[in-house]
Amino acid sequence: MSTPATDEQIQQLAATAQPFSIALLSWADGRDQDGADAIELEHQRRMIGMHADGTIAVLCPVPAGPRAGVAVMTLPVDEATAVMAADPCVESGMMTVEVHPCVGFPGDTIPG
Repeated sequence: MSTPATDEQIQQLAATAQPFSIALLSWADGRDQDGADAIELEHQRRMIGMHADGTIAVLCPVPAGPRAGVAVMTLPVDEATAVMAADPCVESGMMTVEVHPCVGFPGDTIPG
């Protein structure tokens, strides 16, 4: 367990918060449709491309279960919603997506 943060530490971190969007992708009934493998490959190609160009700051595919993945996006919610609505898996009915506003803190990373 970590040492509790002080009020000053909380205020200092909160002052650095920056807006992001979080996209929650879930598998849908259309997951097993004809051509699903090719559609999913195009989805993966698109998501990795957005990660490479900085549109997605953090990309977390989920290997099993009803959730397909989570992406922290550097776009406002309305833009992120439009981008994700055009995803091949979402358009085909293989996945659904929910996009929510969130904040992040400069320097946050996933441990390597």
